Amino acid sequence: MARIYATAEQFEAYTGTTAPLDIDARLARASHFLDAQVFRLCAYTADATTGLPTDSVVAAAFADAVCAQAEWGVEVGDVTGAAGAGWGNVAIGSVTLGRSVTSVSGADSPGRQVAPAVRDCLTAPDLTPDRLRLGAVTVW
Repeated sequence: MARIYATAEQFEAYTGTTAPLDIDARLARASHFLDAQVFRLCAYTADATTGLPTDSVVAAAFADAVCAQAEWGVEVGDVTGAAGAGWGNVAIGSVTLGRSVTSVSGADSPGRQVAPAVRDCLTAPDLTPDRLRLGAVTVW
């Protein structure tokens, strides 16, 4: 079962903007991405059935982190990493752009990076070690 940590209403409250029409898909994608990249490395108490945090402060921090990640995708214009895939060198007129051959997968594109604001969400003063331990998180 895929865990989704934030709602459209939480996204709107976090960003102060109207949610895009596809916000549910964006929040699901951001939740899955952060599960794989960040949350799985954290220690927190989770519901045995849903896997969601049981502590309301941790749940709110995860929701904010997911909203930050979804907002990052909106801002950089790439939520999947596909925008950075498939090219090594490109020339337009007198401008030439190049990337190493290892970057053609899109793995290093902004859409596949943890948003800088995610760290802020997960290091708030209320998130004491008895609530959330970041452990081996080294994505920043």
